[in-house]
Amino acid sequence: MAAILPGLAVLALAVLCGRPLGHYIADVLEGKAASRSRFRLRLERVVYRVAGIDPERESGWKQYAIGVLLFSVVGALFVYVLQRLQVWLPLNPQSFANVTADSSFNTAISFVTNTNWQGYAGESTMSYLTQMLGLAVQNFVSAATGISVAVALIRGFARHTSKTIGNFWVDLTRTTLYVLLPLAGVMALLLVSQGVIQNFDAYREVTAIAPQADGSHVQTLAMGPVASQEAIKELGTNGGGFFNANSAHPYENPNTLTNFIEMFAILLIPIALTFTFGRMVGDARQGWAVLAGMAVLFVSLWLVAAHFEQQGNPVMAQLGADTSRTDAQPGGNMEGKEARFGIGASALFAAITTATSTGAVNSMHDSMTPLGGFVPMFLMQLGEVAFGGVGSGLYGMLIYALLGVFIAGLMIGRTPEYLGKKIEAFDMKMTSIAILATPAVVLIGTAVAVSAASGKVGVANPGAHGFSELLYAFSSAGNNNGSAFAGLSANTPFYNTALGIAMWLGRFWVLVPVLAIAGSLAAKKRTPVTAGTLPTHGPLFVVLLIGSVLLIGALTYVPALALGPIVEQVMMVGELP
Repeated sequence: MAAILPGLAVLALAVLCGRPLGHYIADVLEGKAASRSRFRLRLERVVYRVAGIDPERESGWKQYAIGVLLFSVVGALFVYVLQRLQVWLPLNPQSFANVTADSSFNTAISFVTNTNWQGYAGESTMSYLTQMLGLAVQNFVSAATGISVAVALIRGFARHTSKTIGNFWVDLTRTTLYVLLPLAGVMALLLVSQGVIQNFDAYREVTAIAPQADGSHVQTLAMGPVASQEAIKELGTNGGGFFNANSAHPYENPNTLTNFIEMFAILLIPIALTFTFGRMVGDARQGWAVLAGMAVLFVSLWLVAAHFEQQGNPVMAQLGADTSRTDAQPGGNMEGKEARFGIGASALFAAITTATSTGAVNSMHDSMTPLGGFVPMFLMQLGEVAFGGVGSGLYGMLIYALLGVFIAGLMIGRTPEYLGKKIEAFDMKMTSIAILATPAVVLIGTAVAVSAASGKVGVANPGAHGFSELLYAFSSAGNNNGSAFAGLSANTPFYNTALGIAMWLGRFWVLVPVLAIAGSLAAKKRTPVTAGTLPTHGPLFVVLLIGSVLLIGALTYVPALALGPIVEQVMMVGELP
């Protein structure tokens, strides 16, 4: 219960706060929030005037997609150049050198795609300017891009006989100004109050109790504007840490309260967007149904991870180690866990960050038991739809909803419909591309890595566990998660390039078909509900939705998973007498 109750509490709080936030986001994206405030209207007008945007002009899905792609390409180029020039730029008190070309390429794509995969140690690689102007800015706008695309898809369901799905630049501006910036400001102040650092100081040298690697007793403590990046890192489901240890570092995550706050922040907007969906389509029950499907998937897999981590490694018990839980020790598998958080909070954090597209970590996933480590990997491979990233989780789940009603329509011999829109051939083609693109990127990337000499040389562990490290890396990159299984030396030209390509394709090979579906649905007429219409707000639809997600995930990834965590579990148990 000590492991389960915090998880239920953070879920309940996220749902409780997510409902009003979801309604507020709907008002923001529909222009109602700005119209109620003169200050907001003036602020928007200034932004539009400077950027040359006509806020009254909406676009079709192709123009919307072009805007998203152009904005992302320009953002990637800016972050790349910033890293390559940082030694000559200000706010670099440690005089960090320019980042290598392949690492800059990987990091630029990583943060622009909301992946935040990090093949470098932030405190020894990136200047304060690069962290703030490059990485933290992309934490905001990549999250805003995901929300904008999700809302564009919602408009596709809500509108009828319409040629437009919105204005990307207006959606991006409003999401950033009225949703992400205020929430991140409050979050940053909360974190600072609990000890997360926020400064521009040079690194400090202190006297250490134990000798360091060089034999001296001088330890260098990294400084920097951490809280401001930490806030949007979690709220935007980004996950890129200021420090290499990420949320296991005491300057990013000082105590159990900040650990709870960060988990709540990760879940808040993905859950809120389900209520935005219900509000904008005019039926709150639709949002609740999607949320229920997400929650069932998440809770089930989270409890599996918590169970196997608490059971620990039976081989250790056979060797004489006491792995039982007592008043004096937590028992189970404490390898790679922060003593401040323990097994329960670590398993919960691992599930939350991989069920969303966050990628932050407060423990080492590489040190989890085989089936404990299977859970975060599988949560990513399901498309991170429970609860998913900001925006990407909702539109990913809605794509599965289209697949579910299509399957149901085939079963009863009726044209599939969802929210009054007939699901036709073009919609299913785009749905198939969106669903199958990421598995193709992940599995092909993994196959190349295990075949190429430059891929195999980075694997630290042999056999099934080494394969899990590779599969996890490409699952993380292709699904825009960003967490690492560890044990893989990924800061090499091969992995920086391969994972960068996987991140780009994993983001836009899904995002563009989603916008195509939005445009197709918006142009359709709304059909009336009849006695033969499948209700999409009840338990039957929730089961159908969950079944669709698991069907694709199981058929696509289980053969690969059998070569990694599943066979590793069998081997571990087989070592017992």
